[in-house]
Amino acid sequence: MQMSSQTELGYLTAARSGDPQQFEALAEPYRRELRAYCYRLLGSLEDAEDLVQETMLRAWRRLETFEGRASFRAWLYKIATNACLDVIDKSTRRGLPSTRQSASNPQDTLAPTSSDPVWLDPFPDEWLDETTPSAEARYTLQESVTLAFLTALQILPPHQRTILVLRDVLDWQASEVAELLDMTVSAVASALHRARTTLSKHHLNAPQDTTLTDGNPQTRALLERYVRAWEAVDVAALVALLKEDATFSMPPFTIWFQTRKAIAAFFTSSVFTQGIAWRLRPIRASGQAGFAAYQYNTSTDCYEAHAIHVLRLDSTGIIELTAFLNPALFAYFGLPEKEPPP
Repeated sequence: MQMSSQTELGYLTAARSGDPQQFEALAEPYRRELRAYCYRLLGSLEDAEDLVQETMLRAWRRLETFEGRASFRAWLYKIATNACLDVIDKSTRRGLPSTRQSASNPQDTLAPTSSDPVWLDPFPDEWLDETTPSAEARYTLQESVTLAFLTALQILPPHQRTILVLRDVLDWQASEVAELLDMTVSAVASALHRARTTLSKHHLNAPQDTTLTDGNPQTRALLERYVRAWEAVDVAALVALLKEDATFSMPPFTIWFQTRKAIAAFFTSSVFTQGIAWRLRPIRASGQAGFAAYQYNTSTDCYEAHAIHVLRLDSTGIIELTAFLNPALFAYFGLPEKEPPP
């Protein structure tokens, strides 16, 4: 939420005199939305947090250069954008296994994982911007962090990606974007047109699940059955929830599977095996229904962080299941690494 210009001016004057606490009061209200913005550009939670921190440090060190021609918020966005573009220029485009190779055969040997920073991270919905969504924005704040949207967004060249997020998600005016990127308004309009054209070819406008708080009994029942299937280690019960052409992936493994039959074969041979016990906790991730999956470890007698599940579904079943096998992600969702048995 933006503060009043008078309040901002007071903090700014004090901060320029060298008061770090006043600078914190000035800049911190924008941290949350900047973090979500950086995530959309980068697809990485760690990078988003690092670059927001870098943005704050640069702003503090360069505070005397802030001329006030644009708002302080816009100045922070300019610093954050430049920091993100520097990273994007040096990094590999992030995605999901399905964007890197064709579907795998469940009978094949499990391929090794890829530890390179090439995978999208799931986004904690609690990180969503607190800015008031604009009715004019082409994409809602929730849709703009879904895996389908982020996967398509990463295809765009860096400046097109930035312009599309600023214009179609955050609803900035073309003149504001032009000022931020040191471009002409016509150049911004041209880049936005190209970005929209590319995005329309790659963004799957598949139905999204209904939020868990809207009282939809059908959706809630499906998710409850999903939990029971995992905790009972019941392949048939899980498969019954899948659409016929459903997909399943589990980064950092490069393999992925498509069709209910292929997923069932893989779960039977590699996931729902004898002696494995699971516990699931509901979360909201990437604008969608999700779960934190804990696997029981007999040596520690604890359920330990295993994967963050993100589900894309409609009222009749699961369209896509992505299990991010990275226990380090649990901290971003405010979840413990271990849970005791009941």
